[in-house]
Amino acid sequence: MNTQTILQQFEQEVERYIQALEPYSIEQLTLQPDPQQWSLGQMYNHLIQSAQRMHLANIDTCIKRQQAGEAITETMYKTHAGEHIIAMGSFPPIRVQVPASPMYTPTQPHTKAELLEGLEQVRLRMRAIEPLLATTDPQYTVAHPRFGQLNATEWFAIIEMHYRHHWLQKDRLDQFLGMTV
Repeated sequence: MNTQTILQQFEQEVERYIQALEPYSIEQLTLQPDPQQWSLGQMYNHLIQSAQRMHLANIDTCIKRQQAGEAITETMYKTHAGEHIIAMGSFPPIRVQVPASPMYTPTQPHTKAELLEGLEQVRLRMRAIEPLLATTDPQYTVAHPRFGQLNATEWFAIIEMHYRHHWLQKDRLDQFLGMTV
């Protein structure tokens, strides 16, 4: 997995999301198709928050464990789904729904600027962490709830895949909003 290529692809996805945000009002960004489905703004916040709080945090954990000289004790492996998405380099083009709960429901944005700032923070973190991946031992892993044990480079790749995957949801929300973006 070439992390520089992954970073370039991620940067392209972030630019697409930034450009795609332009025509929406904050009212459109916070409008939900129904109470069980996220608004477009919540989808953006999901991308930002999951990258910051889960994906990048787990990369940090892999790196810190190596720096601390921790013994590698994992006995778990990747799940079949984890092996598949890593090998394919993308998520399957299917709709994934998580149960409605405060833990999994992203917040509504207050402003468009908040979303732009969040995307930029993730981009800067991705740029900063990419050079560290070349010296990170792939044996240091952190479990993903669905994909099993992932190393730092795999977590890095998951971020780009995740952003790319959510274009399907954005298309559905655009249809709901009557937008042809």
